[in-house]
Amino acid sequence: MSDEIKNGDAREKLIAVIGPTAVGKTALSMELARIYDTEIISGDSMLVYRGFDIGTAKPTADERARVHHELIDILAPEEHFSVSDFQKRAGALIKSANERGKIPILAGGTGLYVKALLEGYELNEQPGDEAYRMSLEVLAREHGKAYVHDMLAKVDPKTAARLHVNDFRRVVRALEVYHLGQEKISTSRESDGVSSPLIYDAFVIGLRRERALLYERIERRVDMMMAAGLEREVRELMRTGVRRDAPAMRGIGYREMAAYIDGEMTLDEAVSEIKKSTRHFAKRQFTWYRKMPYIHWYDVDGVDLQLLLARVTNDLRAAFP
Repeated sequence: MSDEIKNGDAREKLIAVIGPTAVGKTALSMELARIYDTEIISGDSMLVYRGFDIGTAKPTADERARVHHELIDILAPEEHFSVSDFQKRAGALIKSANERGKIPILAGGTGLYVKALLEGYELNEQPGDEAYRMSLEVLAREHGKAYVHDMLAKVDPKTAARLHVNDFRRVVRALEVYHLGQEKISTSRESDGVSSPLIYDAFVIGLRRERALLYERIERRVDMMMAAGLEREVRELMRTGVRRDAPAMRGIGYREMAAYIDGEMTLDEAVSEIKKSTRHFAKRQFTWYRKMPYIHWYDVDGVDLQLLLARVTNDLRAAFP
């Protein structure tokens, strides 16, 4: 941490635990919350949805009974949850915890959400245009996602270069913003590739594992989700009327399982696709972390939880004397 942060910083205090999916954030966050007698704020864009439990690796009922969690199970599957929504809700929770003399723990999984919160992004607030979005989805079905991505490249090449052709929802959103106000998303702090000063007095803990070992953990986690009843969970969601185009159903694990249930692929193909998509998600997370030089990294391969906890708490005592 900088000298400014150590010496009487007036900013609200925050501990963040981030890292790629399946790296072990939950276990460390739970122990830190116990030690500091505080609460956990979820930084995962999928945990906000009720009924989406197994495929999101949502904290268990027992874990939530032992430590209070925020921003979990707050929305119906059809509701949208934007970066701005997350910033507002998380910001209010951080302020409330600090006023009660506590340093909350942000347990993050969605890189953009965490970075936007810590650095105070000012994102575009253009209204939506459902008809225009639908027209883009029709074009994608008829001509492919690359066709729509090329449309973005023509009007906002910087954002197009940053977004993968398969990151279709954000490609559509970028085109929608341009369509409505011709204000490029790439003019916001999200895409300049430069880290901004933190708006919180934050100690950001990053957990990492060797890539091959992380991928092994991802594959085991998916197998455990299937054994725990992911197919049954998705069937029940669909039975109760959750549409496949609902925001929550677009998450990894849910979209593939829904495709299997609707006969579009075999179960083995769905499981394989979930594993592949999760690995790709972990890669995208690392891309975000490279833009966050303030992360304090801890290698956790071969390190048990108690040793990791000792190292982290020692650093936290120096950060928050």
